[in-house]
Amino acid sequence: MKLYVIRHGQSETNLARKFTGWCQVPLTQQGVEDAVKIRPVLENIKFDRIFSSDLIRAMQTAEAALPGCSYETLPMIREIKMGTLEMMPIDAAVQLIAEKKVGSVGYGVFGGEDFLPFRERIAGFLDMVKGLDCENVVAFAHGGLLTTMLSIVLDRSLPHGCVCCENCTVAVFDIKNDKWRLHSWINP
Repeated sequence: MKLYVIRHGQSETNLARKFTGWCQVPLTQQGVEDAVKIRPVLENIKFDRIFSSDLIRAMQTAEAALPGCSYETLPMIREIKMGTLEMMPIDAAVQLIAEKKVGSVGYGVFGGEDFLPFRERIAGFLDMVKGLDCENVVAFAHGGLLTTMLSIVLDRSLPHGCVCCENCTVAVFDIKNDKWRLHSWINP
């Protein structure tokens, strides 16, 4: 089985350099164009199941990358919830995180989600997909999900910023000996 996980195209908050989390923010025109550009990577693959986060930026990416596709929305593959930091400029949010000294824990102190429960949510998604009788599965999701999934698959902590995960990055995972592994990582 192969699992293709695609980060959404550029969103309005990506462009404005704001934390987004669970906010419903659409793609920019550039974001739609980014999603169209990954069609050649996906168009010749028969996907047995197509999933999308239930956040609009992921759903719009699915619709642009695989026109006419029918997908299932899954809240479990949403981005990490950032609480009161959502819609805040990144620089201001980073400053608040530093002041509270919670950078390694997550966003619980801000009414969001801490990293461990987020990681467990993503591990649950991987387990759910592993139980499917499918050859190819695709999920349209978010950067935090992709980097956390990579961390789970590699079974190691990844320092912030060490992985290039651009809008419309395509990560491909496969299973060998009942364990997920990274097959390829494609930055557009």
